Amino acid sequence: MSQSPLALFVDHQFTSPYAMSVYVSLREKDIPYVTERLDLNAQQHQQTAYRHQSLTARVPTLVHEGFTLSESSAISEYLEEVFAPPAYAAVYPQDVQLRARARQIQAWLRSDLMPIRTERGTDTVFIQPTATPLSAAALQAAEKLFRVVEQLLPAQASHLFGNWCIADTDLALMLNRLVMNGDAVPERLKIYATQQWQRPSVQRWVQEQRT
Repeated sequence: MSQSPLALFVDHQFTSPYAMSVYVSLREKDIPYVTERLDLNAQQHQQTAYRHQSLTARVPTLVHEGFTLSESSAISEYLEEVFAPPAYAAVYPQDVQLRARARQIQAWLRSDLMPIRTERGTDTVFIQPTATPLSAAALQAAEKLFRVVEQLLPAQASHLFGNWCIADTDLALMLNRLVMNGDAVPERLKIYATQQWQRPSVQRWVQEQRT
């Protein structure tokens, strides 16, 4: 396998939760790569050259030895197979059922809880919090989020499945949409999200320069 850098296309403000997920996976595996920033407001992701590279014309997109792949969970799964443990750090549980559960969590976070994602966009996490109260729909979504996490997260646990996996980062970001905007979050879940946020790979994303 060539060790030449991969390329990861991200949004120029480093606010995409999906780009963050892949960025963290790459950092955890310590794979050489370069970051390419696209200004989504200027529609750079809709330019012909990028649309020819990215099947869905979204971020993130990974380029690896001429192969391009978009959609964040697909990219992280690809990285786990190509740069597999134990030679590289694992980003998914090694147990097949726990790995399936981690993928389930990722799929759920990307397809549900829309009121939270709308009213607590990641710009309110990485750039400027909002003081706007949550709507009734967002409060209902938050209750669903809390219920699911309470079921998933073992008592006194720092991670969902014993060891860190990329689903922990994705879930912590969803919780931090609320935590960092001062919304009510059960203390146990707030502690979990705060601990996940201190992981070095996550902090590298948090500390990226945003323009």
